[in-house]
Parts: sequence; structure tokens; C-alpha cells
Amino acid sequence: MKDTESKRKHLQDLYPFLHNKKQDPASMNKALLNSVTQKYDHHLNVFESFVRSNSQSIVDVANTIANVYLNKGQMFTMGCGGSSSDASHIAVEFLHPVTTGRPALPAYDLTSDKTLITAISNDVGFEHAFMRQVNALVKPGDVLIGVSTSGNSESLIKAFKEAQRQGAATVALLGGGGGETLNSGLDHCLVVESDSIHRIQECHVFIYHLLWDLVHTLLADQRGDLRKSEQIEKTA
Repeated sequence: MKDTESKRKHLQDLYPFLHNKKQDPASMNKALLNSVTQKYDHHLNVFESFVRSNSQSIVDVANTIANVYLNKGQMFTMGCGGSSSDASHIAVEFLHPVTTGRPALPAYDLTSDKTLITAISNDVGFEHAFMRQVNALVKPGDVLIGVSTSGNSESLIKAFKEAQRQGAATVALLGGGGGETLNSGLDHCLVVESDSIHRIQECHVFIYHLLWDLVHTLLADQRGDLRKSEQIEKTA
């Protein structure tokens, strides 16, 4: 009996709001400060672990995207829920570069047309929402980037398979253990191994900002080589 009462008292102290009690302001402030520190430490740990394991993979993805643009291809992005915002963000970064001197690159967000997505979802099911668009828009030599914190979004997996059939490069930003997307034979899968959706999403933002910078660096280097080639041809 005493053990039960002790456990009940412990739970009340931990979660006073569940028992119609409130913590005093000082205790609440201390708890919130601890929460900030813990989440920041978790954020750093997730980032460090990801970068240690995936640095070369990030460079490989950047090379794939740069080659798409060098060969006049285009980028398409997709995601569901919060990841649809990331898909939009990726497309905007590439199409509207914020750094002076970096060219705009064709990138299109497949989540942006609500009329089309709701029409497809209503008529044949949401799992076809991106696949239908990929079938109509994506060409050989393009790249399709999908963002999913679970890796289990059926709508993304179907679209990836269609992109592969079309001859496009495929890149997935995933979380957790990578989900079913890891079994889809994609060209690149970058997995943020965490059980926190927030930490995964934070790391996804870091990844595509980094990819944007690396791709422009690679393209600038290649453009330099192309200029040299043109000069050689003129003097030959």
C-alpha cells in the first residue's frame, strides 16, 4: 500500500497538471529550461551522428543533382504533411537562389497544386497523387526528391517507382529506420536515424540547404571547365 501511495505521489509531482495541480512558477521555469537544454543536446547528437555516417552520401547526392542540371534536366520534389513544406522549400531554394551570383535552376514542387492533388485523391486514391504527376511531367535525366520522416508513405513510394520507370534519378530524405522506401531500390537514401519527428525534420532542412550549396559549387566548377573547352575549340 505504501509503495502504491509513493508511486502516486511521484507521478503527481512529475505531472501535476494531470491532477488538477499546478507547479509553482519557479519550478515550472526550471523544468522548461531543462527541456530546452535537453532538446538542444538531442538536436546536436542527431546531427553529429548523421553527418559522421553520411558525409560521402551527401556529396554523392549533390553530384547526382549537379549532373541532372548539367544535362538540362529538372528537379521535382514531393512530401506529405510537414514534409510537403520541406518539398516546397527545396524547390524554392533551387528555383529562387538567395545568394547573389548563383543561377536559378528548374525545380518544381508536386505538392503545390491542391486542385490536382484533391482531384486525383478523390477519383483514384491519394496513393496516386504524385505518381500521376510523375507520369506526366518527369522525363529521363530528371531527378525526383521525396521527403518522409517515416519512409512509409505509399504515395511517395509509388511515385518513386514511376520515376525509375521513366529513367529519372531518385533521392529520398528519410527518418527513423528508413521504412519501406529503403526497399525500393532508389539511387540515394539519406536516413536521419532518430525517433523524434522534430529532430528528423530539423536535420532534413540542414541536408537540403547543404545539397543546394554543394550543387552550386559543383556547377560553378563545371561551368569553368566548359568555358575552357569552348576556348580550346575556338583556337583549334
